[in-house]
Amino acid sequence: MREILGRRRKLSLRRGDRSAVLTAALAYATEWQWPVLPGVGLRPDGGRVRRCGCPQPDCAAPGAHPFDPGLLAATTDARMVRWWWTNRPDAPVVLATGGRAPCAVSLPAVAGARALAAFDRAGIRLGPVVATPTRWALLVAPYSLEVLGELLHRQDWVPGSLLFHGEGGFVALPPSPTGAGRVRWERAPLPGGRSGPAGSVNGASGGGIRTFRGDRSERAERREGTTRSTAPWLPDVSALVDVLVEESAGTPGGGSRLAY
Repeated sequence: MREILGRRRKLSLRRGDRSAVLTAALAYATEWQWPVLPGVGLRPDGGRVRRCGCPQPDCAAPGAHPFDPGLLAATTDARMVRWWWTNRPDAPVVLATGGRAPCAVSLPAVAGARALAAFDRAGIRLGPVVATPTRWALLVAPYSLEVLGELLHRQDWVPGSLLFHGEGGFVALPPSPTGAGRVRWERAPLPGGRSGPAGSVNGASGGGIRTFRGDRSERAERREGTTRSTAPWLPDVSALVDVLVEESAGTPGGGSRLAY
């Protein structure tokens, strides 16, 4: 009897995780207008080593990158998103960065924690911060390669562990399962475009995400035939790059670890 109850509980938890991933994907696409697509995911071998579902044996971002469909398939269409995650409920949610979508800057987790502490001391406002056990990614407003090039040209040295996810790039979003662990919010999106500590909204530690429109305003918008974006506020990359370079360079070992 205990074995049966244990199996039922595991199945229930798995279904809950799958429901949370679909709910999150739909909210990103429809509420925030962020183009998403399913990541390649992990091989279902049940081993301790979480191997990527792609053919590359030494994949740098196991499970957390596009494969089939490719990155250009990213969409905000609710029907397509629902179809994808109905057929692949365990697939990671991948954000196609750049264009009108957010961009991101990612760095090793240790350097990321130091950078966030430095931003807090300086009173610099941050947007959402995505985290895995090995890397953190700060979401920023869309930037062009020209702007990024000018910012980096001013630096004496930019560590190879500091990655810039712009046009043609991607980032896995919570609560995606990946080879590095489940993706979570280190700084979760909050109402009014603010961002706060992990756990400050429903699903911040890897469950779903929450939408922030009140019932009354949403009904009013439907009557008027209008919609209002609830996408989180995003900082400009120029306000963050100096600290991110400094903390990445100051990480023991030079911040050279590239594991996703």
